[in-house]
Amino acid sequence: MQDTTRCPYCAEEIASAAIRCRHCRSRLAAIDPEAWHRDQPGRRIAGVAVAVARAVAMPVGAVRACFVLATFVHLLGPIVYLALWLTIPYRDGGDSLLDRVLAEVRALANRLFGDGPHATSDAPSRRGPA
Repeated sequence: MQDTTRCPYCAEEIASAAIRCRHCRSRLAAIDPEAWHRDQPGRRIAGVAVAVARAVAMPVGAVRACFVLATFVHLLGPIVYLALWLTIPYRDGGDSLLDRVLAEVRALANRLFGDGPHATSDAPSRRGPA
């Protein structure tokens, strides 16, 4: 037997894993975390609009139109699109581009500077003779 719960909007019995109520068609979760990646069917350039549309259950065309309209408000559309492109992972469960770049920068910093500053008591002072 399947686990059930009540819909918070219409109080009908629905499956616990349901994303949308079959009786009142209400969306039960604001954002679907499984849909938060860019490698999805219907992607055009970088997959950001499709990822946002699937995550918030909006039509892809409406999300694309919002990005275009936001371009006329201080170039907000391309700025938000670029920020989402950096932060939304390409594949489900993968790391975002920003996470990968930051990991590379941390690895490079560790190779260049070591694990941290190592102050030794026998090191010569930079102030000069006393």
